Amino acid sequence: MGAITDVPGVRVGHRQKSGDGWLTGVTVVLPPPGTCGSVDVQGGGPATHETDALDPTTLVSAVDAVVLTGGSAYGLATAAGAQRWCEENGRGFAVPGGVVPIVPAAAIFDLGRGGDFSARPTADMGYAATAAAAAQTEGHDVGRGNVGAGTGAVMARTYKGGVGTASVTLENGVVVGAIAVVNALGLPLTPPGNREPSARSVVPPHEPPNLASSAREPGSRGPTLDARFRVPDSPSGGAAPPPLNTTLVVVATNAVLDVAECKRTAAASHAGIARALNPSHTLADGDTVFCLSTQAVALDRSDEAARQISLITLQSAAADVVRSAILDGVASAEAVSTPAGDYGVFGAR
Repeated sequence: MGAITDVPGVRVGHRQKSGDGWLTGVTVVLPPPGTCGSVDVQGGGPATHETDALDPTTLVSAVDAVVLTGGSAYGLATAAGAQRWCEENGRGFAVPGGVVPIVPAAAIFDLGRGGDFSARPTADMGYAATAAAAAQTEGHDVGRGNVGAGTGAVMARTYKGGVGTASVTLENGVVVGAIAVVNALGLPLTPPGNREPSARSVVPPHEPPNLASSAREPGSRGPTLDARFRVPDSPSGGAAPPPLNTTLVVVATNAVLDVAECKRTAAASHAGIARALNPSHTLADGDTVFCLSTQAVALDRSDEAARQISLITLQSAAADVVRSAILDGVASAEAVSTPAGDYGVFGAR
């Protein structure tokens, strides 16, 4: 199945805390200097930082690090820690007097899942995760499941989610990898009759819920949509908060892409989310995909047809890798019990 670190130069670091009210963490993807990137946000409830800087019409094309974090909007403070590490190491957009690191970030909602609403990732955790990534060797193994930003991840507010990763190498030497944090409103979806031997084969088929029913039908697989939206009673006895969820993804490739092509690849990669989870891209999800290009392997651009075929092939592979990374995160997750609830493994018998 591989990992995002199969893309040469890409490294990943995790930091997490659990126990004593904590169940959250941060994951940093640290690409090599000169990496180009963009982002595409298609969920209805995103929590992001510096994503506007990655638009193809803006000044800066380079990305120094990408931060995936728990803690909802509060957790975006971790980006400041990653930025501090980059500044200390001379990485960033050069300006008079120093550098300004370009560190976009996106967060999942995991507030209170460890029992303490105020236990959320900090800037120091972002710094530590970035330093951990930098200390890794080329092509290192990536932690999966209940690590980093996946520590507090939950699917359908019932089952444990987590971090997953995957990669593929194309015939032209292009490597496409992805890392995903699965904290979705939906549940894994495997097409009937799928025999492909991979992490996706350990995920049992899940039929779409009966949208007209508020109770589980006899013999049904999993909760109905009403059950998915049901949240624990508020400790104060007041109205419970709405369900907030997100699947975060970073796609990386060694192919030479410009910012616009990274943007289009990020958009195409969302198909992988839709193939893996049902429902996806809802009003309650903040589904976000970053795309990074390390600028190492030139695509065939000998004529317009060759250019289009090269990009379409890469983008199709990116969607497949995203799907595999998401299902790897599901398969790697481990059950957790906290004062806030019990979160089991999806598909466990």
